[in-house]
Amino acid sequence: MTAPSAAHKPVRKSRAVKTLGFRIAALLVISIVVVVGLATLAARLVFHKPVDPEAVAPVARQIHILITLAERDPQAAREAGADVRDEPARGRVDPKASRFLKDMLAYTGRATDATVIREPNSPVLVASVRLKEGNWLVLSALDFSPPNVWPGFVAWIVLIVAGSGAISVLAAIKVTRPLRIIEEAVESVGPNGELPHIREDVGGNEVRATARALNRLSVRLKAAIESRMRLVAAAGHDLRTPMTRMRLRAEFLPEEERGRWLSDLEELDQIADSAISLVREESVSGDAETVALAPLLESLVADIAAADLPVTLGRVEEVDVCVGPLALRRALTNLIVNAATHGGGASVTLDIIESQAVIRILDEGPGIPESLIDQIFEPFFRVDLARRKTIPGAGLGMLIAREIIERLAGTITIENRDPRGLRQTISFPIAGVADGLLSAQDVECT
Repeated sequence: MTAPSAAHKPVRKSRAVKTLGFRIAALLVISIVVVVGLATLAARLVFHKPVDPEAVAPVARQIHILITLAERDPQAAREAGADVRDEPARGRVDPKASRFLKDMLAYTGRATDATVIREPNSPVLVASVRLKEGNWLVLSALDFSPPNVWPGFVAWIVLIVAGSGAISVLAAIKVTRPLRIIEEAVESVGPNGELPHIREDVGGNEVRATARALNRLSVRLKAAIESRMRLVAAAGHDLRTPMTRMRLRAEFLPEEERGRWLSDLEELDQIADSAISLVREESVSGDAETVALAPLLESLVADIAAADLPVTLGRVEEVDVCVGPLALRRALTNLIVNAATHGGGASVTLDIIESQAVIRILDEGPGIPESLIDQIFEPFFRVDLARRKTIPGAGLGMLIAREIIERLAGTITIENRDPRGLRQTISFPIAGVADGLLSAQDVECT
């Protein structure tokens, strides 16, 4: 049985960093496109030179000569090559070119009605100018209107989006890399609060700086936790000697005082034992093996019932999990005894839900106020302090049970039932399904 390397531990991918990367990339792309687009439009407005009327005035005057000739002698105009018709040329009218031709004719001599059409698949414009008699002079015209830049502009923007998109994605990946390292480190934190070591010789400067900072944090955090555990263990151990002396001295007290002293010393002894057990559970992983949960629960419920505690075993399905059997037995014992003691009786069931083995411990007690239910795993927590006098216990059983369950890659939740009672739900991955999903502090089944 070996501990899996933290480097090979699969880390759940969070959507938060991915979303941030997408937002950064999208922001960069939009910024680049907006800036380039505005710069392109501004350049077009600044550098696009409007048509000078004097440049096209000779063409307009030639049209005036043809108009005068057609109005005086239509036949001579036709013989000279002019196209005089009873109606204007048919086709798709170009409003911009038509308006421009009217303005030029008015600028160079006489205003008259005129239309310009664009023939399909031809760059040449066809102008129709109204004569005095109501007929029309049709002639070819040059296109002085500015070119249509929108297709080229759209293609230009598409190229910018493609190029800036690739660059922006690379930039977003680089920017969010330290965040991904932090997220992976947080996701890899084990039940004992330790972070896996992160390589400091890969990536850019910001990545290496992040790795170094997290490694320093891991060392300091581990030292702080170990110091706390040593303090708790030492305090629990050192309490035994004065409590032993006090117990001996209590034997010489009067009968009416002796019982109360011994009761208080027994409670102190339980607190010391629980504190030492808590330290042991946080510092020792133990061996894991494939365990059949159904027989374990049946044996456990039978033992608790033999101690005259109200507990029953309900529906139980056959399922194997990868756990430390002694540690799990202790955790379940704490939870079931707590339900039987404080909840007026416990009922235990075992179900298979998807890839999880789910143990439920139900009781019929008064439950816990919703405002306090999040504190149930805190050390020495009691809903009613008066229970210290009527129900024995140090107040660390629930905390120890959670430490064991989480160390065995399980989860525990507690919620109120309707109309009364508590539901404790303990889940473990089914053996074989959890391969590769254990944390760096967990052990693998052989």
